[in-house]
Amino acid sequence: MTLIKAVLGLSVLAQSAIAVLRLGCSQLVTERFDPLSWPGKVSPHVHQVTGGNAFNLTMNPNDDYSELASCTSCRVKEDKSNYWTAVVYFKHDNGTYIRVPQKPNFEVGKTSGGFTVYYISGYPPFQHTYAFARGFRMMVGSPTLRAEKERSLDDVSSYASTFRCWDFEDQNDPQYPYIGTNLHPPGMSPNDTVGFPTRYCPNGVRSTIIFPSCWDGASLDTKDHKSHMVYPEGPVDPIFGIIWSNGSCPATHPVKVPTVQYQVVWDTSPFKDMWPSDGRQPLVLSNGDPTGFGQHADYVFGWEGSSLQTAMDNCKDQKGDPQLCSDYLTILTDDEMNQCKKQVEIDEVVEGEYISALPGCNPEQAGPELATAVTGCTAVSTTISRGAEMTTSRYTQTHVGTVQPTSTYPAPTATVTYVA
Repeated sequence: MTLIKAVLGLSVLAQSAIAVLRLGCSQLVTERFDPLSWPGKVSPHVHQVTGGNAFNLTMNPNDDYSELASCTSCRVKEDKSNYWTAVVYFKHDNGTYIRVPQKPNFEVGKTSGGFTVYYISGYPPFQHTYAFARGFRMMVGSPTLRAEKERSLDDVSSYASTFRCWDFEDQNDPQYPYIGTNLHPPGMSPNDTVGFPTRYCPNGVRSTIIFPSCWDGASLDTKDHKSHMVYPEGPVDPIFGIIWSNGSCPATHPVKVPTVQYQVVWDTSPFKDMWPSDGRQPLVLSNGDPTGFGQHADYVFGWEGSSLQTAMDNCKDQKGDPQLCSDYLTILTDDEMNQCKKQVEIDEVVEGEYISALPGCNPEQAGPELATAVTGCTAVSTTISRGAEMTTSRYTQTHVGTVQPTSTYPAPTATVTYVA
């Protein structure tokens, strides 16, 4: 039984000739940068970033990051894109926090932290899947959300972000990817929840975030980083989930682009003996979210030339194994991926030790109302000046917490030709 058939339950793949790339990505940097929502400024909360080392505080959409990056922490050399999500912290009984480590997903190699990125093409009724164009970026989710969005098979977006409790004990068992509820596609397992699991998960918690895959064909970005993209029309397939649902793109967003999916495996095993015995859920997102409903993710395209289009046209392996697409892509070793790092630019502790508060002034807000901004924050708000004396300072911020300002960059317009 192949990986994709086993994990996603799809015997139809062989007939539909879907292109799948499943890329392990190691950690590039962890810090308070979020250049889509806060370009040029230190962001309110911590993110973990993978991909090309040209990632920076501004990420000007006019720059070509496939040329600016000298390495990538992802499996394919041609992929200099950047991918980032919020970070999960464990809250100790004494009130302090420590970053929850990440571990490799199954069958992606010995990645260092990071997460798995999928690119998946469409299948009938879609006749063609178009690669993203230079300058494209998008985000999904809302860091202010604290109430569970009711899931409905008629609402594809309601299945976009889920957590899965990995409740099997032995990840070294060669059969473990195929055990029990892990056979279900994202969002369709009895072990899947929209918010954090409410119990201890002995082998970790897998967060799955799925981006929309229907583009308006004109805007490479929009003011909210969302409006140029929508999910295919429903309903959600009750067996295969939203990744493989064959809904059409609506007339407003007629262009099918790859489905981008992140899977982050948070390793909860170090906290087994510290897990609250009173039933309290101790995981908290870096934006002060103890519910998990505010999970969110960002994407900036950075593939070289036409390499992604070539992959979507030719890499039809059912497993999504990039090694089986080496005729078209340059595959990096674990060491090459893990060596690609970006120097931290904010002088604060965000991982590796217990801290008294979440970085950036993010007190826990459990909702169910939307989270609100904090005033009077004295968190570090400037970056380190390299090659000179440390210039990090502190000042009072009013736009902190989870509020997102308007981007200072105009939304670029695409010049991509496509067939409707």
